[in-house]
Amino acid sequence: MRITTKGRYGMRAIIHLALAYHNRPISIGTIAEQEKVSSEFLEQIFFKLKKAGLIQSIRGPGGGFVLGRKPAEITMKDVLDAIGETGRLTPCTFRRKICTRTDVCNSHEIWVGLQEAIDGYLKSVTLKKIIDKNGRRFFEKLDSNQDFSI
Repeated sequence: MRITTKGRYGMRAIIHLALAYHNRPISIGTIAEQEKVSSEFLEQIFFKLKKAGLIQSIRGPGGGFVLGRKPAEITMKDVLDAIGETGRLTPCTFRRKICTRTDVCNSHEIWVGLQEAIDGYLKSVTLKKIIDKNGRRFFEKLDSNQDFSI
């Protein structure tokens, strides 16, 4: 399983939004600058996250992006799925039947079991869990002029 740059940047950006969940909206430019990623690339990712309902845009002065749901309701699987990161190990672990040998393949159950374990783990990791576990470390790295609170 390989998570592309799009998936990694998407996770970093939505975690950034989660850190500011009870605060004001954040612009793509601010996130791009602080996360050291391309704002154009983030726009593509945010389009998909917004379409999936994971984030919302706020227009006007002071506008930007906010989470579309509570941090406890957004899993890393939701994020990767919204971005288009299928994260399938082998062709036979896709929902559609690609492999004609699944009925006789000795290793098919290994791949399916491993895929289910990965999916289960990603479903168990919410933004809230990430913030609760790592939030203090992130806050310590923030500049003193930034206003973030949980």
